[in-house]
Amino acid sequence: QVQLVESGGGLVQPGGSLRLSCALSRSIFSIYMGWYRQAPGTQRELVATITSGGSTNYADSVKGRFTISRDNAKNTVYLQMNSLKPEDTAVYYCNAYVGVVSYWGQGTQVTVSS
Repeated sequence: QVQLVESGGGLVQPGGSLRLSCALSRSIFSIYMGWYRQAPGTQRELVATITSGGSTNYADSVKGRFTISRDNAKNTVYLQMNSLKPEDTAVYYCNAYVGVVSYWGQGTQVTVSS
């Protein structure tokens, strides 16, 4: 069983920044990782992904503002979020594909409001 623990969410004003962290209970060296988010009344959507080789992919709505990165030595994936907007408000979930199994964290709330 793989456990994922997210942290770093909170309340921030529009234009502010937050960095989310996702720590895994095992090595992430060969694992495909991603961040997703879900706002109330909506479906969970992709925010960003990163391959084991470091290739990244972003939703159009966050390109140029968010950066996904990984530190294999710390078994941790990060999501740096800059220029935050009220529409970025959601619960953010970390995802890991281990073999053919998808694992999710418990989520961390991000609220962008003045």
